[in-house]
Amino acid sequence: MQGGHGVEPADPQRDAVLTNGTAVAANFDAVVLGAGAAGLLCAALAGQRGLRVLLIDHAPKLAEKIRISGGGRCNFTNRAVGPENFLSENPDFCRSALARYTPADFLALLLRHHIGWHEKHRGQLFCDDGSGRIIDMLQAECAAGGVTPWQPCVVTTVRHDGGKFVLETDRGGVQARALVVATGGLSIPALGATDFGHRLARQFGHRVVEPRPALVPLVFDAATWQGLAALAGVALEVVIETGTGRRRIRFLEDLLFTHRGLSGPAVLQISTYWRPGAAIRIDLTGGHDLAASLLAAKQAGSRRQLVTELATHLPQRLATTWLATGGVDGTAPLSQCRDRDLHALAQRLRAWTVTPSGTEGWRKAEVTAGGVDTRDLHSQSLASRHCQGLYFIGEVVDVTGWLGGYNFQWAWASAAACATALAAGPGSGSETR
Repeated sequence: MQGGHGVEPADPQRDAVLTNGTAVAANFDAVVLGAGAAGLLCAALAGQRGLRVLLIDHAPKLAEKIRISGGGRCNFTNRAVGPENFLSENPDFCRSALARYTPADFLALLLRHHIGWHEKHRGQLFCDDGSGRIIDMLQAECAAGGVTPWQPCVVTTVRHDGGKFVLETDRGGVQARALVVATGGLSIPALGATDFGHRLARQFGHRVVEPRPALVPLVFDAATWQGLAALAGVALEVVIETGTGRRRIRFLEDLLFTHRGLSGPAVLQISTYWRPGAAIRIDLTGGHDLAASLLAAKQAGSRRQLVTELATHLPQRLATTWLATGGVDGTAPLSQCRDRDLHALAQRLRAWTVTPSGTEGWRKAEVTAGGVDTRDLHSQSLASRHCQGLYFIGEVVDVTGWLGGYNFQWAWASAAACATALAAGPGSGSETR
């Protein structure tokens, strides 16, 4: 059977290298480790450009992180994507790949496969019919490129010998002139996440920026959270920020109280930038002038109790709990409250400052911050600066996107950049930056 572009699928028996008449390794142009978003697209694009590609993944199920993403509908990209939407020790590293494979390019791919999509707030794009459509599309693209899938397949050793990569797996030996590491990060270990990609990077002389959970809920110690655990389930739009000076970052998003701390889009966003021991500052009014509103109601002769008036601006449970934990009598008529006390109440709500004790960890983290140090990679191709033919793409690299489809767009863009370099071959000039 021929591939969609006339590429004959690799046959491990036919392509075996013979030593003394014994097959010792299946031979490919490129081996891609990791059949997630980045690995699937890279393998497909490389195969469709004429390369014989082997795609290996150790997990029993294909692309489970794609399947569960976006509540099962896959927030596959965002309309507005730029370097400012990503965190990295080298903020400009992602610029080249993102500029050459844009959200419009991925939308064109969806159009070819007749996949419907819709836009939610802040440019987030989702599938109409569920994440499985994206997985099916990527599988079809791999088939069109004649990609050979080995899954599940465990890689036991990797070495670079005589200008080729030699891999030992539980399906036999493999060798190829190029190796693409698309193994992802450490988030959601229940789906098979491991540090294999980071270990490979170190094996070949790469530095690794210390990985940490990102897009993850924050938790607080019992003393800090005493009295606030009762707010679990309360949600509201807030302004949230952390850091100082040039490292200061803020978001306007929805916050969710939990039994142990804070979650919701606002907290997931800020968690990527938060560092242990640092405070986060939250404007629970969402940027509104609460003091002016309370004073205006008082001057208009409102007969409401303070808690009732406050609950017109905040969720009822939050208004009640906030006054109680602050030692404020919420039953007092608004008309009897002093102006300075209303100002102070509004200021506390606008500048709530707390210090998390930690995060919910890898189990709840949507992505990994940190990873393969970009100083050791070429930005145009994602190729190693230390070992010719070695590439790192997707989440395994120290490029972490915001919540809202940005991490998928990095996966697509880095995959496309790598596939272009693979097809061009060594010495083509594609690895000079």
